[in-house]
Amino acid sequence: MTRPALLSLDEAMPQLLAQAKPLEAKQTISTFDADGRVLAQDVVAALQVPPQDNSSMDGYAVRTADCAQAGAVLRVTQRIPAGTYGTPLNAGETARIFTGAPIPLGADAVVMQEDCEVLEGEKIKVSKSVPPAQWIRRSGEDVKRGAKVLTQGMRLTPAELGLAASIGLAQLQVSARPRVALFSTGDELVMPGDVAPEAMPAGAIYNSNRFFLRAMLQRLGCEVTDLGIVPDKREATIAAMREAAQHHDLILTSGGVSVGEEDHIKPAVEALGELNLWQLAIKPGKPFAYGKVNRGFEGDACHFMGLPGNPVSSFVTFLLLVRPFVLALQGVTQTEVKRTEMTAHFDWPRADKRREFLRVKRNAQGGLDLFPNQSSGVLTSAVWGDGVVDNPAGQTISKGDTVRFISFAEWLA
Repeated sequence: MTRPALLSLDEAMPQLLAQAKPLEAKQTISTFDADGRVLAQDVVAALQVPPQDNSSMDGYAVRTADCAQAGAVLRVTQRIPAGTYGTPLNAGETARIFTGAPIPLGADAVVMQEDCEVLEGEKIKVSKSVPPAQWIRRSGEDVKRGAKVLTQGMRLTPAELGLAASIGLAQLQVSARPRVALFSTGDELVMPGDVAPEAMPAGAIYNSNRFFLRAMLQRLGCEVTDLGIVPDKREATIAAMREAAQHHDLILTSGGVSVGEEDHIKPAVEALGELNLWQLAIKPGKPFAYGKVNRGFEGDACHFMGLPGNPVSSFVTFLLLVRPFVLALQGVTQTEVKRTEMTAHFDWPRADKRREFLRVKRNAQGGLDLFPNQSSGVLTSAVWGDGVVDNPAGQTISKGDTVRFISFAEWLA
């Protein structure tokens, strides 16, 4: 029997993202609480920022006609702190002004206090000639009234929250958090704390995948329900899938997506819905599954994604496939991460038929070092490294070659 050709990542991604229709539910939340959330509607400014011309320095507001030559002497007639508005300046007058304070009528420049000499009798001497508009921030130079300042589909960062607040928005409309049910399969799995290391039975391993998958889902704004470890039994797997589908948008599993006798994920999903089992041409991470679990009503289904059990395979496939999918569920329009060209300070003479993601670390010389063990079970490679090299199928690497680097920091931001 001829096996179907492995699907490339470039072929799989459009098919996968085509299924990730943005969730319809929206929420209005405090701008204080919106960090990391996805904006559900454009934000348009209802005012100018700054609202009036204001001073960008502590100093003196002046009429440049009075300061055409160095040494001009002016009378200080008022004091304008931020939050107050002065009276118009007349010829020969100046106003003591502070950073952020509105420019009074008649003034067309600000002189820094360091360029002025304070004289007796409420006067100053300006040591330099003053050009028009010096140290003035113009109304609307940051934000124009009616401008679209934030765009639907963007993930909000602290800078965006500050910008929203600067135009008076105490609340923002955001996409609802995807509800994700997470469970692992495998009778060999043991939870840390349940069994001491010295008491581990033969063949048992601690369930590390559950910890990093849950953390990454939460970083992406998901509400995670941890369903623990499901026994390697078909009936138990079907029951867990059926229950999880009722109240979640996505079921994410780790392990059991191959086609062995103890791999029950595939038949369980097929019994409850439909499955596309993608044997992807990537390394690590070939076993990957996407499908849907029906909820009992026609057209009403929960997404399903199955990751490999080996920890590095699960980690990498999450970043490559699950991350953009759950972002797309929230309406994020830009899910791709940046690939940076860098220099390899290592040799990789063994070309693979699959596209490889090699764990590497930036070094002091500005190049990339390779972790010596690239096995899909060596999670220390993801801790030691700060990213991966995206290496095309059939490609060797020699020291000095230019390679494509993806930073874990950007992937996990």
